Amino acid sequence: MFKVTPNPPDADPISPYEPDSKKLNEAAERALDFHFPSNADIKATERKPSKMFAVDPEATAETLAVFLVETLASVDVMVHQLVDHLEGESRYALLGISNSIMVAEITANRVLDKINTP
Repeated sequence: MFKVTPNPPDADPISPYEPDSKKLNEAAERALDFHFPSNADIKATERKPSKMFAVDPEATAETLAVFLVETLASVDVMVHQLVDHLEGESRYALLGISNSIMVAEITANRVLDKINTP
């Protein structure tokens, strides 16, 4: 039996679906520049801090340090509750995080000591 279409079918040598590599590269660069701004563009953009999670600019250093100590203590308690449910490497990793939290808490307490000292 005779086959009507050649195997593989003859293709137009100038296909619109195979763009020039230079044009493709330029299009890719434009897309990257549009979606991912350069460091210079980012630094030139005016910074507008979000007010959603803002710290009171009138808060004293002592108030901030107390809040920091309380937050670190809370996080340490949460980590220790999670540690009780884990075994092996995950447990050891979480205990390492707990140690880092403890060092930060000790440091924040030292800051408080220096603030309270006349």
